[in-house]
Amino acid sequence: MSEPESLIRVELTEDPIEVDGILPDLEDPGSGAMTLFVGRVRNHHEGKAVKSIHYQAYAEMALPIMKKIADETCRLFPVSRLVILHRTGHLVVGDTSVLVAVSSVHRDEAFRACRHGIDRIKEDVPIWKKEVLPDGSAEWVDARCSRGHSHQAG
Repeated sequence: MSEPESLIRVELTEDPIEVDGILPDLEDPGSGAMTLFVGRVRNHHEGKAVKSIHYQAYAEMALPIMKKIADETCRLFPVSRLVILHRTGHLVVGDTSVLVAVSSVHRDEAFRACRHGIDRIKEDVPIWKKEVLPDGSAEWVDARCSRGHSHQAG
């Protein structure tokens, strides 16, 4: 059963994602578990060094898909609170790029719901990333692909 709108938070943001800042959104006295998936910019991809990433999303399409994923997650799992955030813009190594956080009665449901959310985001949300390499060159990568399909950029 889908939870009321006020219990779901879904955003694309250019602002840094502060993990501690979302913890109040997960508070629920009936939940015994909180799980968080925090995706971060790493310093490599497919054997190449990465200096930074620029994320780009088509918000008019991405946000409704993210909301659909949130609703679906709440329908499939006994979730009391759900937060999905994805950064856009320029990020450096170590920055948080995506966060999925779940509160649920039990840990198993919380883990499964969190995993479902991030997997669906990676599969379906139209977000692209341009990886900037140490030499200044860049490659566009479809962030939806688990292995990524690179295209040279100037």
